[in-house]
Amino acid sequence: MRLKVEIPDEFVVTDFMIAEATTLIGARKGGRPARILFEYFLDACDIEYADDRTLREAMVNHLRFDGRMSVSDCVTLVVMERRRIRELVSFDSDFDRVKGIRRRH
Repeated sequence: MRLKVEIPDEFVVTDFMIAEATTLIGARKGGRPARILFEYFLDACDIEYADDRTLREAMVNHLRFDGRMSVSDCVTLVVMERRRIRELVSFDSDFDRVKGIRRRH
């Protein structure tokens, strides 16, 4: 509950994050909860879609971390850098290796 008090009302998510989170919830809880999460993202979040430029920049990050950070997470890093976002909500500890970013979980 503490996390909910600390996080902003507005979220930026990437299309890759939506796909990843929806797939994970679907695998763990089933299609209906996955659809609820999917609809939340569409209705309540600012969505960034990965284009060629974003994917190329993500690959630079992927190589920077020697392939140990997923391309999806690297897309998130690109969007965060562009928007000057320094905090994210994630259970993915891979973000802990990125200097200058605070992960809330």
